[in-house]
Amino acid sequence: MKKYLLGLLLTGSFAIPAAALDGVAVIDLRTAVLATQAAKDAFETLEEESEYSGNLEQARVLQTDRQSLAEKLQKEAETLSQEEITDIQRSIQEKSKDLEFIVGKIQTKQNETADKVFRDLNPSVQKILQELIAAKQVKVLLGRENVLFADTSLDLTDDVTSMLDVAAQSE
Repeated sequence: MKKYLLGLLLTGSFAIPAAALDGVAVIDLRTAVLATQAAKDAFETLEEESEYSGNLEQARVLQTDRQSLAEKLQKEAETLSQEEITDIQRSIQEKSKDLEFIVGKIQTKQNETADKVFRDLNPSVQKILQELIAAKQVKVLLGRENVLFADTSLDLTDDVTSMLDVAAQSE
């Protein structure tokens, strides 16, 4: 009998009673913070910056040009000379490199904006988490990215987002 129970424990082939989940909660802090109105406002402000919006437009143009060249190459490959094909391929590669560079700049600005939102909201996040942990009697708080499955009733993400928005309005 002991070997059987040990086997069940080792293989994980047993059901966890719902009562055992008391005190367990899950959160995706990134989603909670980036879904707030403060984050939305910060990203709207970023989109209004001329350098950022210029980079977005430049990325769109590069992507469109690259796509047009690729389509031309695909459609006209039989009628183009080898030199023309090589020139188009080189142009596609150059546009791809330029696009990669511009996308890197865009992602850097987005990451900087997200980091600033996290820094600005961190004191409120910590306070709200403490309140929720106490109110819901949470003993274990797991990051959603590390959990393979969780009942949605265990997820505090939306609660944190709502509470952050309410806290921001009352300031």
